[in-house]
Amino acid sequence: MSSRVLVTGGAGFLGSHLCEALIARGDRVVCADNLSTGRRVNVEHLLGARGFELLVTDVSQEIPVQGALDGVIHMASPASPPDYLRMPLETLAVGSSGTLNAAALAHRHGARFVLASTSEVYGDPIVHPQPESYWGNVNPIGPRSVYDESKRFAEALSMAWHRTHHLDVGIARIFNTYGPRMRKGDGRVVSNFVVQALSGEPLSVYGDGSQTRSLCYVDDMVRGLLMLLDASLLGPFNLGNPEEVTVIELARRVQAATGAVADIRFEPLPEDDPTRRCPDISSARSQLGFDPQVSIDEGLSRTIAYFASELGVEEAASNGGTGL
Repeated sequence: MSSRVLVTGGAGFLGSHLCEALIARGDRVVCADNLSTGRRVNVEHLLGARGFELLVTDVSQEIPVQGALDGVIHMASPASPPDYLRMPLETLAVGSSGTLNAAALAHRHGARFVLASTSEVYGDPIVHPQPESYWGNVNPIGPRSVYDESKRFAEALSMAWHRTHHLDVGIARIFNTYGPRMRKGDGRVVSNFVVQALSGEPLSVYGDGSQTRSLCYVDDMVRGLLMLLDASLLGPFNLGNPEEVTVIELARRVQAATGAVADIRFEPLPEDDPTRRCPDISSARSQLGFDPQVSIDEGLSRTIAYFASELGVEEAASNGGTGL
């Protein structure tokens, strides 16, 4: 029997892929988004699908969903640094009031509530790789705190609903995710590098490039989120790909994959930018059966093809690729 699932932030990069996967497996989906960072084009292909609804609303204010729900996946939030630094109060609101509204709605319907938290709850981690038991190293008054602390508060609020009202909660701590439908100007490392390479511009590396990231392709992340939705497990669970890569190495892989001739340009490291980021996914592996399948090289190839098409430079993607 199909379920009816609300996905807040469902028109965003990751949210739209999640909506698509839910529809593909036969579920009905309500996609709620205020389109501040999400895009209607991300879900336009679903508008004619049976059981799909697009609800344009600010979930920090209200979530006017009609009819029963079996699941609520709270994805809504600006997620890239330029976005949450541009909308600091909105980011804090969706992490607090938005989470409260989504959790209360799930409770009223007796629905499973999945919170999309983030690896940013670990801040600039001292423990490496990061297990879920690590409490993090976050600057509560730094510029990035509007995102970090909004997600930490969202986790605390979800746990309070679980303890007080027995809400069926699952918490996912999402590590860097990439793939098609990322916005070309969203400021994330993969989209920045790929767009710059395909446009013949120097690749912007912040700091000396020795900082690390662990990149998970979007299809793998969606599988992990669906596993958590279908489970009756609380978590939190780290979801990501534990294959760690330095930023400078990633830049060179993108150069090779695109055949880019542009050089690397070094920029000052932003305040509170984490120096290392790598998930310990042993809990997700053992309890959910989650294990990423798409390698960085394969994921980059698919992402480059997407952006090449978006930018109208298809030949750039096909002429490169020898470095993958």
